[in-house]
Amino acid sequence: MSESLIESVEKKFGSHSVSKIKRWNKKLESLKTYDAEGQLYEINNFFNKIPYYTDLEHWGKPDYWATPVEMLGTNGGDCEDYVIAKYFSLRALGIPDSKLRMMFVTALRQNQAHMVLAYYPEPNAIPLILDNINPRILPANERRDLRPVYSFNGEGLYKAKAQGRGTKLGNSRHKMWDDLTSRIERDF
Repeated sequence: MSESLIESVEKKFGSHSVSKIKRWNKKLESLKTYDAEGQLYEINNFFNKIPYYTDLEHWGKPDYWATPVEMLGTNGGDCEDYVIAKYFSLRALGIPDSKLRMMFVTALRQNQAHMVLAYYPEPNAIPLILDNINPRILPANERRDLRPVYSFNGEGLYKAKAQGRGTKLGNSRHKMWDDLTSRIERDF
């Protein structure tokens, strides 16, 4: 972790947030020797402990995708923020982009839009779902409370299909994703 990141976090969020960022960094370091399944479990649990707030409550905007540092620095986030933090953490641990997709779903019990992180152990496998509503990591076919809409990662956008698999629609990505990645590159 760079000294400039620590200074930036302290300036933007206060000194109390620096310890949260350091805990995250320490967690990532400790997980480097874990297998993928252990990494998924630990990262899912680490971020699911952060309080949930709607974007309107937390950021004063109807929709805002926070960077992992912003989520930790402000100690809160919504479903997209959990997914983004888990995605970038797992990428930092060496899990390839091709195995991860941020998936827009409908949470059927809540009857609302939701986002989860899908992990594909093999290219055509049923993905495992990392979620903040249900903290258990389960295969997509066991999450009957979710209906896939579409998914994306750094490689492109995918249309929804049963159990979270889908056809690639090209290299286009979500506008909010592009804004998020530009802020990550610019600020951190």
